[in-house]
Amino acid sequence: MPIQLDLTDDQALFHETTARFIETELPRERTRALHDDPAGFDRGWLTKAAELGWFSMLVPEELGGGSVSDNGLADAALIAEELGRQVQPGPFIPMNVALAAVAAHGADRPKAELLPAGVAGQAVVTWAFADERGGWDRGAGVTLAATGGGFAVSGVRGHVQDAGQADWLLVAGTLDGEAVQVLVPTGAAGLVREPLTCLDLSRRMATVRLDGVEVPGDALVGGGTAALDHQLRQAAVLAAVETVGAMDTLFTMTVEYSKDRIAFGRPIGSFQALKHVMADLALELETSKAAVTAAIEALGRGADAAAEVVSMAAAYVGEQGNELAQQCLQIHGGIGYTWEHDLHLLMRRVQTNSVLYGSPTWHREQVCAFHGLGTGAAR
Repeated sequence: MPIQLDLTDDQALFHETTARFIETELPRERTRALHDDPAGFDRGWLTKAAELGWFSMLVPEELGGGSVSDNGLADAALIAEELGRQVQPGPFIPMNVALAAVAAHGADRPKAELLPAGVAGQAVVTWAFADERGGWDRGAGVTLAATGGGFAVSGVRGHVQDAGQADWLLVAGTLDGEAVQVLVPTGAAGLVREPLTCLDLSRRMATVRLDGVEVPGDALVGGGTAALDHQLRQAAVLAAVETVGAMDTLFTMTVEYSKDRIAFGRPIGSFQALKHVMADLALELETSKAAVTAAIEALGRGADAAAEVVSMAAAYVGEQGNELAQQCLQIHGGIGYTWEHDLHLLMRRVQTNSVLYGSPTWHREQVCAFHGLGTGAAR
């Protein structure tokens, strides 16, 4: 059952189509074959996913995008949920965020050339937003210097998802002390990608170093700090939805195991101690679903309190997801620790998501800052 309960008929069909596509093309048991692949995913698979609209939801229809409903974020969340359930590879979140930014704040040429290619999955665009340690610096680690007809970009971006497969990076930086973003082709002179080892075996991360990389003037993507903050919230919501999808699968898997595993002549799920644990896990799961649903609605509709609601949901789901995953591991006992079991794959996705777009501690600090408490700068 989808996390969002009040779906239109079109959304329900879209969710069903997405789930069926993943189960047919790349179910969880087949993602293991990609764990040792440096690329991480097949470009042909990405193009097929794009045909279903995976990268169009946050791009306006007049620019070649389009969503199923009037809330594109809610539609994108339907995809993110299934990506979490099946621990899918690929740059779904950063690519959607980057394309949405170009659509909202980019120049005419990128809108006309890059957006159609990105929406169709023919060009991979990812978001380079973090400092070298993965922290949120609003572009402070990269500087743009004006040249004759464009800019020279220098600095470091860390934890850039799928940078190795990307054709373009949307890089957060600063120009004359103000936050900006700039589109940089990955084949440009002076750009170096250094692969990182990621806890989530289905993801590829890299450090990107830029040494005077030259880009034209229309590569600049405006919007300033407000745009960057909005993009982070979009990414945080979709990551939280992914996490809840993985949590739901972990919980279902654990309930089934507790019925099948026999100890002392009876299923282990019949013991009172485990009943209490699983009752707590069910509550954590359902409240996490409610939290992300509220965040999707608030941010997707542009509510005044959207920023606070998103940080509350991200902080809550980030903590509860890790707690649920650990408890499910304990209930599975020895088999849960085996490489062949899928439990650790889901756990890795949950743990990675909990820090990728702001840790629970960081998001709690944002909530405090909204009410005049704290600095909003904790990591």
